[in-house]
Amino acid sequence: MSKESTESKESEESRESEKSEESKAPARSVMLQGFRVIGVAVRAEPGVFTAAVLASALYGGMTVASSWALGWATDHAVLPAFRDGGEAATGALLLAALFIVGVAVLKAAGVMGRRILAGVMQYRMQARSRREVTRQYLRLPLAWHHRHPTGQLLSNANSDVEAAWGPLAPLPMAVGVIVMLVTAAVAIVLVDPVLALVGFLIFPAIALLNLVYQRRLSPLAMRAQRLRAEVSEVAHESFDGALVVKTLGREDAEAARFQARADELRDANIAVGRVRGLFDPLLEALPTLGVLAVLLVGAARLESGSLATGDLVQVSYLFTLLAWPIRALGWVLAELPRSVVGWSRVRDVLDATGSMAYGTASLDGAGPARVTAENVRYGYDPGAPVLRDVSFRVEPGRTVAVVGPTGSGKSTLTQLLARLIDPDVGVVRIDGTDLRDVAKGGVSGAVALVLQQTFLFDDTVRGNVTLGLDVPDEKIWAALRLAQAEGFVSALRSGLDTRVGERGASLSGGQRQRLALARALVREPRLLILDDATSSVDPQVEKRILHGLREESAESTVVVVAYRMATIALADEVVYLEQGTVVDHGPHDELLARCEGYRALVTAYEREEAERADALDEVVDESFDSDEEVVA
Repeated sequence: MSKESTESKESEESRESEKSEESKAPARSVMLQGFRVIGVAVRAEPGVFTAAVLASALYGGMTVASSWALGWATDHAVLPAFRDGGEAATGALLLAALFIVGVAVLKAAGVMGRRILAGVMQYRMQARSRREVTRQYLRLPLAWHHRHPTGQLLSNANSDVEAAWGPLAPLPMAVGVIVMLVTAAVAIVLVDPVLALVGFLIFPAIALLNLVYQRRLSPLAMRAQRLRAEVSEVAHESFDGALVVKTLGREDAEAARFQARADELRDANIAVGRVRGLFDPLLEALPTLGVLAVLLVGAARLESGSLATGDLVQVSYLFTLLAWPIRALGWVLAELPRSVVGWSRVRDVLDATGSMAYGTASLDGAGPARVTAENVRYGYDPGAPVLRDVSFRVEPGRTVAVVGPTGSGKSTLTQLLARLIDPDVGVVRIDGTDLRDVAKGGVSGAVALVLQQTFLFDDTVRGNVTLGLDVPDEKIWAALRLAQAEGFVSALRSGLDTRVGERGASLSGGQRQRLALARALVREPRLLILDDATSSVDPQVEKRILHGLREESAESTVVVVAYRMATIALADEVVYLEQGTVVDHGPHDELLARCEGYRALVTAYEREEAERADALDEVVDESFDSDEEVVA
């Protein structure tokens, strides 16, 4: 079975396992986990949360106070006007108006404060989490990134973070309106205990309905959030591979792959909406039923003289208010399943292990570096090492070509030399110092790696070369000159200030590689590593680059992964790899003479060209003989 099919099968099995776990997730467990996530936010932003809750409590208190204002206005302004033949005391009307307007102003202030502060809290937590996730991405070693697709990482930093802190928007309102709920309940009891008893019968029904609601909604919301991440992963992969998709005519297949995931997400969201569409009207209707029951009983008590008209109006209005805090609490509870899934995926990143340990040693010495690899062993899969017992030594100022067949471990070796990864066994040293003992930032300050696959930012030429370093233009032009990039950069419309487009889209592959080389040279590294970094450059330009590096980079030791004979011949010595092992190490001429595998590899291109030339000569000779026969 191929690796791709195995990974696909494992991915499907993983998704089925997640679906099974989601279907088994108890509502109580999800709710408790959700409250723990909320607790993280409250501890992180206690001041903003407290202020938001107080503003929400002000809103809740003033909402209840509006019922008192309405009841007071009914008893002291409206009813006396009816009794007096339509004439009401001006003072009573003015006082009632001031009472109602004052309550409304305070209520509006509570709404404003609640919404603004809830938004501040939510967006602060999102920004905080995104920074933490991004810092963790930068801290984790390259080996961890090899195991996680880019689309998943983007989903963690975007949709998962948003989902994790989704409940924070309605949270202050929900907490604050509890004040309204309690105040309204107390007010109802104080006005008429009998009506309170009748109305409060709806609370057990609401609690039961909420429990059923959460049990039905939680697994569906959790699955929908997981599918959002999967859709994001597929979309990013499709966009990133747009060139491959278009050149191979795979648009329909890629669209179908995306549609399959998008359809799953659509169905999951519809399922969530269906549950909400069923339960939301019921949650809305129960308080209304309570109001109807209160009105029926209240009308009978009003007729018997046991209740005043203003009291009935006040109680009825208070019961209509009970629906609001119940709905606010429901909004928070409805967001908890997504929040739990989002936070769980974010925590998987924040809790990831495998970070690189650093020491206190420095590589700040002057001049080119001495590089040593001692019995290095490394594998992306623990059971299948890519490099085995690799040992070699590069003296300061030397240029070494790393040569080997495809899959022999050359690129992995360059990543070890730049300490993007650490060996499973063995040691890589620069000037005798184990790279694991170097302080953070010490290796990147002394070593520069230029990869075959060049990445340029959507920035200017200057920005892509300096990457934030404060470097004078003279030094930038010197690096561009050494990288044979001075000519085409000078010809650009704005020179160093020309924007190169996303991934350097406005430049050719060879131009991008030369800018990447200049980016490394401007840092004056003690060790310069080129992983086939001139593969897109024509041989004449490559020759000038390599000659320039030998003549002008006296302060650097150069390690170059090479394939062309011309490149290899410029090196002082060669390290030849086969199947992850150093087969031979020495000058090019000596390896040609004594190492059969090396000789076969580096002369393969020349042999093929010679065979083609011989075949062409035979065709010409045959044609010439045929022409002579025709003439004869």
